[in-house]
Amino acid sequence: MCGIAGQLNLDNTPVSNKCLERMTDAIAHRGPDGQGHWIEGEIGLGHRRLAIIDLSQEASQPMVSTDSRYILSYNGEIYNFKKLRIELESKGYLFRSNSDTEVVLYSLIEWREEAILKFNGMFALSFWDRKEKSLLLARDRYGIKPLYYATSGTSFFFGSEQKAILSQSSFDRSINRKALLEYFTFQNIFTDQTLIDGITLLPPGHYGKIDMKMKTPKFERRQYWDFSFCEPGKPASHMEYVEELDRLFRNSVNSQLVSDVELGSYLSGGMDSGSITAIAGQRFKDLKSFTVGFDLSSASGIELVFDERQAAEAMSAEFKTEHYEMVLKAGDMERCLPKLAWHLEEPRVGQSYPNFYASKLASKFVKVVLSGAGGDELFGGYPWRYYRGATSQNFDEYIDEYYLYWQRLIPNSVISNVFAPIWTDVKDVWTRDIFKDVFSTHENELNTPEDFINHSLYFESKTFLHGLLVVEDKLSMAHSLESRVPFLDNDLVDFAMSCPVNLKLNNLGEVVRLNENEVGRKSSKYFSKTNDGKQILRDAMSNYIPKCVSKAAKQGFSSPDASWFKGESIDFVRNSLLSNDARIYELLDRTTVQNLINEHLSGTRNRRLLIWSLLNVESFLHEFDM
Repeated sequence: MCGIAGQLNLDNTPVSNKCLERMTDAIAHRGPDGQGHWIEGEIGLGHRRLAIIDLSQEASQPMVSTDSRYILSYNGEIYNFKKLRIELESKGYLFRSNSDTEVVLYSLIEWREEAILKFNGMFALSFWDRKEKSLLLARDRYGIKPLYYATSGTSFFFGSEQKAILSQSSFDRSINRKALLEYFTFQNIFTDQTLIDGITLLPPGHYGKIDMKMKTPKFERRQYWDFSFCEPGKPASHMEYVEELDRLFRNSVNSQLVSDVELGSYLSGGMDSGSITAIAGQRFKDLKSFTVGFDLSSASGIELVFDERQAAEAMSAEFKTEHYEMVLKAGDMERCLPKLAWHLEEPRVGQSYPNFYASKLASKFVKVVLSGAGGDELFGGYPWRYYRGATSQNFDEYIDEYYLYWQRLIPNSVISNVFAPIWTDVKDVWTRDIFKDVFSTHENELNTPEDFINHSLYFESKTFLHGLLVVEDKLSMAHSLESRVPFLDNDLVDFAMSCPVNLKLNNLGEVVRLNENEVGRKSSKYFSKTNDGKQILRDAMSNYIPKCVSKAAKQGFSSPDASWFKGESIDFVRNSLLSNDARIYELLDRTTVQNLINEHLSGTRNRRLLIWSLLNVESFLHEFDM
């Protein structure tokens, strides 16, 4: 696990060593164990190392092939590297190290872009062919590891974080207005854009190449993989699905335990992290586990159940882990926000500061931590969201239903007013088209409720999960911590995508038979958080965790911000967002936004997500001097 950076001058002028060093210095937190630079003429590759597998100098990067033709700078872990190594050795390749890096290098030499499909793991890589004068950039299937790129003048820059690109004085900083609109619509960015104009995030499942022998070299990218949720033609029996899921899950967790440094696991009160911890604990005596909880003394309503420490402690006792926990209070959000904004680089889904503290806690004890991310998106953890479009008559009706749910922050009625300082004609259709475009390469026929559910699983894996993964990477690496996600194993993902919807969701039949004349609020019955989702996963994981956990209602990792923003943190909110000096109002209309904030502070509406997003963007503007 590391950080990569590089520069390719498209006009063939030499790369400056100082410029490349500035790029790697900007991401030093990603790799405190060493750094490396390789420069030849117009190309420079940089690397920051967090040593996890093969701690020797033989595994240092950038790594040069034995014939000196190829150079690799790579970030990630390939969990099937030993199997690939055996295959490469049979073809005559000789290895100098025990690292997965060298396996990646020779895999790319042997199979070129086809090698990417063989990798089971997480990665962002750069690969230079000195003879062909071509640069290859690639990112893993699911987007676990980020990779950004930008062109400034005649220079092409790339890096694990935007800070590497921003270290160059030649790069002009300005706000990407469309990305800002996208964020304040979805509390996420679905496209490949970032909040900084000109910097692009290479999408998951993509690679790109620059051929310097072309008359006009340019970066051309291709998609090599995509999610594809569909109903099986001949489904197996329920028990066969449970047994296969059990086997694949165990294989995935065990394969991701490879490490030459100490490894631990997050342990919330939920099923996903609990199951991972249970299996990892069978391999490691006194496995270290980590939980972040919340002081709920001033919380109210639904937020009273947000602290999962008690359930986590019970599972720790059962699995015999060495358990550590941290309790967050309202002031902790205020304290970490500048650092959080700096490391996150741009806001994404959710209130991410609890993740910042979870990584900080784990990094005090281990260099690698296992995370439960991905279980919900693959196995249907959010049924109250999917059911909104399950009975649509066609694709456009489905888009309308589901799009309305994902407009998370600013009401349609005021969106044009909010963006008046930077747009005079902002239209709702812009963001609806962005939403619809997520499905542009996934246009299956939609005939049944299962088809619509599978479309929702596709959408959330492409957008919501990706946002979570970007947050997970940035905030773990802020503390020089490698985070691994066993649910995102290639074989396990393939299984999940072909698993029948009726094995994931319990109440789909009731939704389909929904009586429109039914008395009472149907939304409270079908669109509320329950223990409906992930049924097949619940059945398989009941072998490892207590039934009170495997059968529990879904509980996300959230802090009681709705209460804190109008309680202990109210002065912070006012000083940050209601002051005359707030930078956010260079982009958004002051009166309209402050009216929305005051609705929350007065208790008439819950605007916690909007307030968090405004605080995050305000900090972003300050930290990056935008």
